[in-house]
Amino acid sequence: MPKTSSSVTIAPDTTWLGHGRHLGPSPEQDVRRNLIALKAAGVIDDFLDLDPSAAMAGGPGGLPPALDTADGATAPDSAARRLFEARWRVAGDITVRAQLTTYDVPGRQRDGQAVAWTLAAEAEGSWDQRWPSPATMFWPDDDRIAWDHDAVPGPRLRTTTPLPADDKEMRHLLKDCARTSWNIHVVVHEAMTPDARGRLPLTPFLPPSLRHRVVEHRAAPEQFHIVNYAVKDLRVRVPRGGAAILPTASASPEFDAERFAVRSVFLNGSEPTELVEKITAFAGLPRTLTADAEQALDGLRRRWHLLTLEEELAYTRQLVTKYAEALDAMTASRDLYREAAELAQAALAEATGSDSLPLPRPAAPRKPENSARSALTKALGRFKDASRQQPQK
Repeated sequence: MPKTSSSVTIAPDTTWLGHGRHLGPSPEQDVRRNLIALKAAGVIDDFLDLDPSAAMAGGPGGLPPALDTADGATAPDSAARRLFEARWRVAGDITVRAQLTTYDVPGRQRDGQAVAWTLAAEAEGSWDQRWPSPATMFWPDDDRIAWDHDAVPGPRLRTTTPLPADDKEMRHLLKDCARTSWNIHVVVHEAMTPDARGRLPLTPFLPPSLRHRVVEHRAAPEQFHIVNYAVKDLRVRVPRGGAAILPTASASPEFDAERFAVRSVFLNGSEPTELVEKITAFAGLPRTLTADAEQALDGLRRRWHLLTLEEELAYTRQLVTKYAEALDAMTASRDLYREAAELAQAALAEATGSDSLPLPRPAAPRKPENSARSALTKALGRFKDASRQQPQK
């Protein structure tokens, strides 16, 4: 998995970032099928399926090397399984580029075949929550495929998640969600046990880009005091029969617990308008990039392979320019070395009174200027040593 460290970087407003776990047996196959279907339908412009290590070296099929990998970029994590890239357009002509990476996690065989994933998408303009969710560009929007589990074991997107009955387990779960998850976590207290309509998730009422970033926790009627004790350290209070948004690791410094709490939520299948507005407003705040999210965004920007024809042309021109500069540097190195060798030969000839000394054969020095001066200094030094050893007449 990506490494973690403290970070204070603010996420650009052009980005969409998500992560989770796939509990099925063939996550990469699920992604491939979805990408192929969406490209055939014209939903996405193009996609690539890459091996992470091969992608850094240029990839299969004659792909160009990843852009700017030598400029401080980190290599893919050793646990990375597969890298997928996709490109599509929104609002007519705004291009979105996205990367999804799957990772092996420790104890995967014991953890329901869990495979972790991260997804970073960036648009050419500010992100609009009404745009399609990048998650459904890679993952099938099908409840039967379990790709939508939160990075913290237990909660799942696109549905409601009952809080654990055990007090300690509930506390640990909510603290883990607040500490490590990139998703938006909402705790809803059920004032009374809801019927089938009241158990439906709020996901369908959210803007498309938020439907795969929100986890809805449900506290049973008798868990009112317990849940508030569990979130006390987060400085959040869940109103009786209401809801509250938790401050997660990526929450904005501007987070105000009272502003993002709703006094009452009617669990009767109707649209919870106020709660949806609060969630949308929370998603619109500046977000702090966690170390994992920053690495995912850095990978998207620095290690991008799915180039358009115009980008390939620009990249080829960039390579030609670099090769020309390298050739000029090699030519200058050769000329400097030859000049230094000629100076050394002339000095030796003058000192020994002979003009028949062979011209040293030029070689390709690593540092042209320093090597040329070094060659001259060494030649003159050898001449001085030889002069001192000659018998005086």
